[in-house]
Amino acid sequence: MERKRILTGDRPTGKLHLGHYLGSLQNRVRLQEEYECFFIIADLHTLTTKPGKENIAQIAGNARQMVLDYLSCGIDPEQAVIYLQSAVPEIYEMNLIFEMMVSVPRLQRVPSLKDMAKSAHLNEMPFGLLGYPVLQAADILMPRANLVPVGKDNESHVELTREIARKFNYMYGDVFPIPDVLVGEVGSLVGTDGNAKMSKSLNNCIYISDDAKTVKKKIFGMYTDPNRISADIPGTVEGNPVFIYHDVFNKNLAEVEDLKTRYREGRVGDVEVKEKLYIAVNEMLEPIRERRALYEDKSGLVDEVIFDGTMKMRAEARDTIRQMKKAMGLSGVWNSISRKAEKVKKKRQ
Repeated sequence: MERKRILTGDRPTGKLHLGHYLGSLQNRVRLQEEYECFFIIADLHTLTTKPGKENIAQIAGNARQMVLDYLSCGIDPEQAVIYLQSAVPEIYEMNLIFEMMVSVPRLQRVPSLKDMAKSAHLNEMPFGLLGYPVLQAADILMPRANLVPVGKDNESHVELTREIARKFNYMYGDVFPIPDVLVGEVGSLVGTDGNAKMSKSLNNCIYISDDAKTVKKKIFGMYTDPNRISADIPGTVEGNPVFIYHDVFNKNLAEVEDLKTRYREGRVGDVEVKEKLYIAVNEMLEPIRERRALYEDKSGLVDEVIFDGTMKMRAEARDTIRQMKKAMGLSGVWNSISRKAEKVKKKRQ
């Protein structure tokens, strides 16, 4: 039985953090056993908010760091295709065709675009950012993906892709599967400052690649209950970032419950709570660090993984575009003209 296909990925903006691990990476490691997985290094998407030459110059290094995180967390390039978006020219071609099938008012109804423009401090909406969901649809449909893993709140992001696939199939014939969302059970992870989700731009991250000393420093600097000025004052567990992390990363459930009970009763200090959290997080990260060190020692390995995956994706993309143009009749236009031209040239000879 042919395995269903999955498309997901990340923009190459640097090293990944615990929020990425919790929200997607650990799930991808499981998915690659069951599905045919395509993991996109979505560098074209970075241009929608950061098109400057200095930003583009950082893409290669960021992609290498990101793929190192992939490999160290257990993603296997023998099972999954890891590829560079900008090195697959058919994506540009598909994006152009899909742009003809979507109206501007439909794109303006995508709520995340306004948030992205605001986060990037853009006063006006660039055409490329408005078309971001169309390029995303090309990403998903290029490998003819059946499933797209998303967070609980992001199902609407895939809906435009489904609309485009349905419209294309209705107009030209069945080429694309209608992709379903694969909703993850885990939401976003709050940052160490307790104010928002973990984010590189907010500097509230614990990176997957952080060493033990750095992890300890960040955990001991975490926000807790602001009303608790001494260990003998009863504290609030609910919504407390330190205990949110304990629930997620500490496998010793009895220890977590004991800490919560004593915290509520004012019988444990923040130092002990954070120390035990540090131990739990560090135990989880240590084997990941060890694998990362092994991959870093193999010079050129990450580049080879990206190159091989991109070449595999190029072959897939050529096949998809061939099917797409055949269904539309576009390939027939060039074939007709080229055949006639060749006949004319032969007569002249």
